[in-house]
Amino acid sequence: MRKRADKKRSGFARFAQAASRAAGRPSAFIAAVAIIVGWAVSGPLFGFSDTWQLVINTGTTIVTFLMVFLIQNTQNRDSEALQIKLDELLRSIDGAHLALLDLEELDEKDLDRIRDDYRKLARRARRDLAEGKSDTDVREVGPARREEASRKK
Repeated sequence: MRKRADKKRSGFARFAQAASRAAGRPSAFIAAVAIIVGWAVSGPLFGFSDTWQLVINTGTTIVTFLMVFLIQNTQNRDSEALQIKLDELLRSIDGAHLALLDLEELDEKDLDRIRDDYRKLARRARRDLAEGKSDTDVREVGPARREEASRKK
């Protein structure tokens, strides 16, 4: 199954994943430290010249520039996989609000509105707990549905 999934991914995705795995290993850190130490030790040999400083500045800038893209690719893929897993968990729970699937695609205004509804639910649940009531009932999201659910009780 692993080989089949690898064939479907683009060459860049495979490269980015392999490179980010390699860059995250202790050996990569040790190699980076060794390069810095080697550069620092060579300072007297080159008279701590501007060219000597430019070598390390250019090298670190290039590596940093390239790593940003690799890290972003890995983060995007991981984030997307996590969202799909969360969507599947939400979808599989009886009584869950399926409108919450794929929330990451909503604009900021819609996310703020939904977040406010959940904050109100949390405040109400904390009040219920303080009054000795249970906070484990399933309440509807949104003011109209909450009022309707409250009338039914």
